[in-house]
Amino acid sequence: MGSCFSFQIAVGDQTMNRIFDCLIGKSYIRTLEQNLRALQREMEDLRATQHEVQNKVAREESRHQQRLEAVQVWLDRVNSIDIECKDLLSVSPVELQKLCLCGLCTKYVCSSYKYGKKVFLLLEEVKILKSEGNFDEVSQPPPRSEVEERPTQPTIGQEEMLEKAWNRLMEDGVGIMGLHGMGGVGKTTLFKKIHNKFAEIGGTFDIVIWIVVSQGAKLSKLQEDIAEKLHLCDDLWKNKNESDKATDIHRVLKGKRFVLMLDDIWEKVDLEAIGIPYPSEVNKCKVAFTTRSREVCGEMGDHKPMQVNCLEPEDAWELFKNKVGDNTLSSDPVIVGLAREVAQKCRGLPLALNVIGETMASKTMVQEWEYAIDVLTRSAAEFSGMENKILPILKYSYDSLGDEHIKSCFLYCALFPEDGQIYTETLIDKLICEGFIGEDQVIKRARNKGYAMLGTLTRANLLTKVGTELANLLTKVSIYHCVMHDVVREMALWIASDFGKQKENFVVQASAGLHEIPEVKDWGAVRRMSLMRNEIEEITCESKCSELTTLFLQSNQLKNLSGEFIRYMQKLVVLDLSDNRDFNELPEQISGLVSLQYLDLSFTRIEQLPVGLKELKKLTFLDLAYTARLCSISGISRLLSLRVLSLLGSKVHGDASVLKELQQLENLQDLAITLSAELISLDQRLAKVISILGIEGFLQKPFDLSFLASMENLSSLWVKNSYFSEIKCRESETDSSYLHINPKIPCFTNLSRLDIVKCHSMKDLTWILFAPNLVVLFIEDSREVGEIINKEKATNLTSITPFLKLERLILCYLPKLESIYWSPLPFPLLLNIDVEECPKLRKLPLNATSAPKVEEFRILMYPPELEWEDEDTKNRFLPEMVSTSTSSKDPLLRNGIPRCLKSESTLLLLILLYLSSCRAFGLYN
Repeated sequence: MGSCFSFQIAVGDQTMNRIFDCLIGKSYIRTLEQNLRALQREMEDLRATQHEVQNKVAREESRHQQRLEAVQVWLDRVNSIDIECKDLLSVSPVELQKLCLCGLCTKYVCSSYKYGKKVFLLLEEVKILKSEGNFDEVSQPPPRSEVEERPTQPTIGQEEMLEKAWNRLMEDGVGIMGLHGMGGVGKTTLFKKIHNKFAEIGGTFDIVIWIVVSQGAKLSKLQEDIAEKLHLCDDLWKNKNESDKATDIHRVLKGKRFVLMLDDIWEKVDLEAIGIPYPSEVNKCKVAFTTRSREVCGEMGDHKPMQVNCLEPEDAWELFKNKVGDNTLSSDPVIVGLAREVAQKCRGLPLALNVIGETMASKTMVQEWEYAIDVLTRSAAEFSGMENKILPILKYSYDSLGDEHIKSCFLYCALFPEDGQIYTETLIDKLICEGFIGEDQVIKRARNKGYAMLGTLTRANLLTKVGTELANLLTKVSIYHCVMHDVVREMALWIASDFGKQKENFVVQASAGLHEIPEVKDWGAVRRMSLMRNEIEEITCESKCSELTTLFLQSNQLKNLSGEFIRYMQKLVVLDLSDNRDFNELPEQISGLVSLQYLDLSFTRIEQLPVGLKELKKLTFLDLAYTARLCSISGISRLLSLRVLSLLGSKVHGDASVLKELQQLENLQDLAITLSAELISLDQRLAKVISILGIEGFLQKPFDLSFLASMENLSSLWVKNSYFSEIKCRESETDSSYLHINPKIPCFTNLSRLDIVKCHSMKDLTWILFAPNLVVLFIEDSREVGEIINKEKATNLTSITPFLKLERLILCYLPKLESIYWSPLPFPLLLNIDVEECPKLRKLPLNATSAPKVEEFRILMYPPELEWEDEDTKNRFLPEMVSTSTSSKDPLLRNGIPRCLKSESTLLLLILLYLSSCRAFGLYN
């Protein structure tokens, strides 16, 4: 029967022949199922090859290479084939159902034939594409764009900064980048190096535009400079208005991948008004700029700008050596040592190193170098090249401040020593009295304005902020301080002396090694005088300083201050005599200082206040902190203008008689005081102005925490040899020794620092849950403290997460301490944990995500053995551990300062803790 069937087909018409060819000849139908499987398999392989090629291309393009055109054509073909394949495979189930006779035939011959042919041909094309995907090279160097290399000097010490700045600018997510730093620090040199790197990479950007903006630049001038680079600046263009010019610039740049480099901007540059398309990840354009102002960086849209700092000492010396030259340095062996001294005077500022180095390049005599050191030490403005090449350049920053009060504040900072730390809170209080902060009678608002003014100077890179801000520490001294670069300080003194014409306006010889008052030709010309940090023991001369408003005599060895010296100082506003450890008596002529508003006698041995003090009707700030021999402040109630008073650490404690005097000071807004154990009650108005409180000797009866609840401005509390009443949160509690607090309302909201020392009856400090803004917690030598937060007592307070603002936790000599908290806590601001001699404390309340990764974070631990929450926690924090050894004979170590510290800010904090503890608790007078 099969032969009959074959014969019939063989003798059939042409149509049957074509059907036979379809079924037997080309095999499109017979092999359809097999070809579909092969197509799927080959397509998967092709996609894998496509991904490999795309990854190679991405890597090369990240290196600023350009993909080959053949590679792009291949990738486009693969994408097209992929779409076609998906379409064919999507209908494959329907087409397979059409087959019959085990796939040898079909119910719909024509459509199955066409489909099978498409599958077959696509399979062949996929195989070909797959074989073509083995590229040896996928990219090539891009064509070089026309970037004119800018002339620049070789840099020393800026290589790392150059690399960081370049890498950041090239990041995909960075469209705007600012470099800020003080004048003369090398921003423009660094910027030129960045510009020239675009010439090295070539092709990545269509055009790189360099514009020098400078102070007072107008929009039209910037448009003109950019138009010249874009070849737009013909006569027709010049006659257009700014809006039309912006349209033209935008039209040209929107089709380009550009880099706009703006050197030396002093205020926000309005990119839109100029016509610059805003940089984005889509257009991949870049805008970079240099400025002296951190504030301008924020206004321009870079909220993480890069600061260009002065050179490190060795790099500074290398630069200075290059400018001086080997010939001069080798002319006499002594000169090298002297040259190092001269270089150090420049404090790493490239501008000063260059100018002074060039000036000294021909000086081959030792005496010339000795003279240079003398001039730079005594009056650097007189040094050759300083007045015409260095100070005027720095003065642009001063001129840009605008506000006259901020300018005065800046000049005032020059009264402090070279490289001296200027403590912000005491500085601001002085500025308030000097009238630079306005007439606001509310101290808190005035201080806030003072911080804003210092912030302006810091962002202008005229001051540098150092350390961590911890307002109202025990000594009324903030850890947050600022410093002024030596060359900037010379500029300030130069301006204050009317550019060197009136040198006796500002008599500043701080830290000059003086043993007596310097000679002054014209006392009547002196406006401000700073002789702080010297070794002056007595001042007995007469001075007719009728115009003097500021006198700094702190940190000397002063024993005697004669009345003749201050007799004519009727205009004196600020007098600082602090830290003269042997000074014990103010002259009665103090009564003649009728303009005096600020008087600092802290850390002196003054025994009593002179009768004439009550005549100081304008006195606003009086600091008597740590006057260990002062027993009485009788008559202080006559100082009706007094707004700030510190008695902390003095022998004047807050007993009934003292508080009676203080209650008469109606304008008092800020009080630091130690309360007496005999205290029965505290006036509510007085309680509200206490900012720093010392508690000592509350042993017979517990200190009533309700006092603290009423002190709404309390920011710092130290407690020695006392114990507290307990806190209970159950409203039904009737025991009068308990303080009842609504657990949902924190009542110690301003408390930022707590020091506990020798409180041996205290077992825990659960009450600090009600101090949500605690920044520093210091607990020492309290032998019954077993836990910081007790779980049972905190049962009703589980909604409160403690320590969210904590920056430093210091625990020393707590033999029973076993727990800080029973479970891991978040510490978003924590910088240091210091644990000394707490042998039972085996675990800290940390997990892997508890504290952010910051450079300053340290755990100081002795003994160093700890149990960790898990392996991730151990890996996170073990590298931050600093093991310390202690010795009970070492007073620094007994106060929590380890021998080895990696963080300078930590060391500073702990040293101040040590000093404040010693002074507060009578370790020395």
